[in-house]
Amino acid sequence: MLSYLNKKKYLYLLLLPCVVYFLVFNYVPMYGVLMAFKDFDFSKGIIHSPWVGFDNFKYMFGLSDFYKVFWNSFYLGVLRIVFGFPLPIILALLLNEMRNMAYQRLTQTIIYLPHFISWVVIGGILVNFLSPAWGLVNIFLKQLGIDPVFFLADPHYFRPVVVLSSIWKESGWGSIIYLAAIAGINSELYESASIDGASRLQKIWYVTLPGIKSTIVILLILRLGQVMNNGFEQIFVLQNPMNLNVSEVFETYAYRVGILGGRFSFGTTVGLFTSVIGLIFLLAGNRIAKWLKEDGIW
Repeated sequence: MLSYLNKKKYLYLLLLPCVVYFLVFNYVPMYGVLMAFKDFDFSKGIIHSPWVGFDNFKYMFGLSDFYKVFWNSFYLGVLRIVFGFPLPIILALLLNEMRNMAYQRLTQTIIYLPHFISWVVIGGILVNFLSPAWGLVNIFLKQLGIDPVFFLADPHYFRPVVVLSSIWKESGWGSIIYLAAIAGINSELYESASIDGASRLQKIWYVTLPGIKSTIVILLILRLGQVMNNGFEQIFVLQNPMNLNVSEVFETYAYRVGILGGRFSFGTTVGLFTSVIGLIFLLAGNRIAKWLKEDGIW
């Protein structure tokens, strides 16, 4: 064991910053989970704050708007998976079929760019783009004789706006992993398919998709573990009192009640609850993948 570590010491040295990062920012903060079981007091700190057991959870489950927030978070998370998860796969397949490499690189650059734009900027763009007075969408609707629609104030349109803007921002970036998986497929398989007379669509269906199937399954399982996480920034910048009935999710709920209301233990309780739900979906997804004889995450 020691001889192996000595032989690979430089590789482990390169890995060290990554290990330190996850220890500092992912594992050490788990100590704060104790706040969910305490009545946190700044002056006493986490350790010396009084222990209240599951009182914070009882308070959370007893709130009248808790189940509405739960449904909003779950429903929006499912919509993101159903409509958002397949798009990076489709983009990767389309990019892989491009034969002009210069055009392919240009297209990749264009579809990757939205990932680097903050939700604050995108929120401002959407507010102006969907404005009932001067927004381009409503100007187009007026040309068709349709009355202007205040998309961000109408609860019926909030979820589609969130899902579509999320797809636009992240689908290009998400396709990178699938492109890498496609690049690892043996080119001889495509040559054999060509000899057998397979069309380009048949090559995609019988060679490319089976070649990246394990990657798709693993990423889907990981995405199921995030089903209750809808991202604070996007929801917060698009949220307003008129769409609050459908836009209030656990991230904004914990911020409003836990942070602004000074109930820091409650904010931790909400975070722990959503993490447990995500873990249940992760385990269930992995179990189903194993049952279907697919590769899981372990």
